[in-house]
Amino acid sequence: MRGELLEFVRFHAVWALPLPLLVAALGAGSAVYLVRRWAPEASGSGIPHVKAVLSGLAALAWYRVLPVKFFGGVIGIGAGLALGREGPTIQMGAATGRMVSGWFSCTPRERRTLIAAGAGAGLAAAFNAPLSGLVFVLEEVQRDFSAGVFTVTLVASAVADVVTRLLLGQLPIFHVRTESIPPLNLLPVALLVGAVAGILGVAFNQCLLRTLDAFRRLPRQPVWLGGALAGLVVGGVALLAPDAVGGGHQLLERMLESQLGVWQLGLFFVLRFVLTMISYGCGAPGGIFAPLLVLGADLGLMIGEAARHAFPESSTHAQIFAVVGMAAYFSAITRAPLTGIVLMIEMTGNYSLVLPLLGACLTAYGIADFLRDRPIYEALLERDLLRTEKVSPDLGGTLLVDLKVSPGAPFEGRRIRDLGLPPGAIIILLRRGLTEQVPTADTRLEAGDLVSVVIAPEAASALPLLRKGVGLDAA
Repeated sequence: MRGELLEFVRFHAVWALPLPLLVAALGAGSAVYLVRRWAPEASGSGIPHVKAVLSGLAALAWYRVLPVKFFGGVIGIGAGLALGREGPTIQMGAATGRMVSGWFSCTPRERRTLIAAGAGAGLAAAFNAPLSGLVFVLEEVQRDFSAGVFTVTLVASAVADVVTRLLLGQLPIFHVRTESIPPLNLLPVALLVGAVAGILGVAFNQCLLRTLDAFRRLPRQPVWLGGALAGLVVGGVALLAPDAVGGGHQLLERMLESQLGVWQLGLFFVLRFVLTMISYGCGAPGGIFAPLLVLGADLGLMIGEAARHAFPESSTHAQIFAVVGMAAYFSAITRAPLTGIVLMIEMTGNYSLVLPLLGACLTAYGIADFLRDRPIYEALLERDLLRTEKVSPDLGGTLLVDLKVSPGAPFEGRRIRDLGLPPGAIIILLRRGLTEQVPTADTRLEAGDLVSVVIAPEAASALPLLRKGVGLDAA
């Protein structure tokens, strides 16, 4: 629909040039209005909100999130915003899990398991990648490798993948074919891709947070103003470069099928980078998953083209660098390298890419971590919690939080009495290996310990202290 409108304007009706700008502004503004008016938690990708729900820090009103996320996402992405559908599908999947949990007599832990399984199914449906849905839940969303979470999420992701393939076909949204086995002498180029992806991934995270802050400084009324402004920018870009707007699927196919020069790839990278910032910053529902994969493919192709003089054989493996760039950029931004590797293997069906993927992803991860950059979903979650400062009404004002002590975390080696928890925050259970115990004030925490904490409403200040203490919110 958007493509037909642009073709009509460009080739048949010069007088209608403002029309794409108005349509994009109307669509983006309407998407933001739906979110702000009916379900503020449905803005953006929704993944930080799902993480907050699974941590017991927020409620999930599925009856609001499902319709707002669906229609808002369709309108906003359809208007051309540089956002992906995987954010909406993950949050809608989680909302579906919450809805299903209400049909049965579920414990809080079983409810969270169903929510996590729904999130994994949402990712599997978006990319036709069931294993990626499972790994994403275990590595990023839930971080719980218990048998229950593993089994339920795996089944949900597999079913979602089967249903999606029956309805939409066998190919995923981004299908990249790589027919050749990469030679080992391409590994240095893969490491270079990972290094650059690590640096630019940090830039992506910082720019995204600052863009969100900039949009928040806009006048609060009318609520659709930020979306309309973003739509005007997107509409203007669509007139000049139609492939650069939207989810980026057409742009990715064009980059892979044609021989674009380094400067052209660089121009598209900058353009897509800016559009992603504006599209996500305005608060419209949509994910950054697919846009950052497009940016990563662009980056990989750009470095591969630049390196072909030093490594002449690399010029015949452009698609390999695109795949490596996608996984590396994803790893740098989300700090979930295993998900990135598994996703690329599922998308290409080529396990032989595992070595360059491992090298690039670990390099990108290491550089982003060395620069002390926060994973984007962790940073967005903290930002949301600081902005709302609300206790989850799902638990009647009392939180039950499960946290795992990371190696090197401030709480490692310290006695519970020395943690500085306020009155009303009590560690009621400690799991260490295969054993469970009720800790005392003199119990020392070790790396790998899983602690269950009950927090009363008046002790809400314990939340950031606990998250920082176990290593989730490292400075």
